[in-house]
Amino acid sequence: MNTQEFLRLIDKQASCPQTLPKALQALWYDKKGNWNQAHEIVQNANDLDSAWVHAYLHRQEGDLHNARYWYHRSSQPEFVGELNQEWEHITSLLLKKVNTTHGC
Repeated sequence: MNTQEFLRLIDKQASCPQTLPKALQALWYDKKGNWNQAHEIVQNANDLDSAWVHAYLHRQEGDLHNARYWYHRSSQPEFVGELNQEWEHITSLLLKKVNTTHGC
């Protein structure tokens, strides 16, 4: 699945597939406009991808101090572009990771 297919799935389905990794689930809910649900999914996750999405969510919230903490935890550089560009960047890379892992 690529980013455009993921976006079409988000538009078409009300609920997020539970088979997606937590980080992609959070990006799903963020795109649906549910920041709280997205944050709840990643706030207690211990993986680097979830930490990266957590950083993005705090940047979106305007809490740059907290965002920088989570960028550091994720081993990702702080993103300097627009929020929608960051969403697409993270989503694209995480989908490639899932496709590689699942042999798609």
